[in-house]
Amino acid sequence: MRAARERANLRQEAVAHAIPMDRAACNRIEQGHSSATLDTLLLIARAIGVPLAELVR
Repeated sequence: MRAARERANLRQEAVAHAIPMDRAACNRIEQGHSSATLDTLLLIARAIGVPLAELVR
């Protein structure tokens, strides 16, 4: 997730705001400390502008 977000030149705050989600929750998912539902992953992928497969690669 982090690599895809950085390739899109986005900050966690921008992704979290687009979903909407708390930035800390976005960080926990990105760091692997928390799991995300499929719906949330789809929202994150859309916010970053990548296919879901690229997000979870």
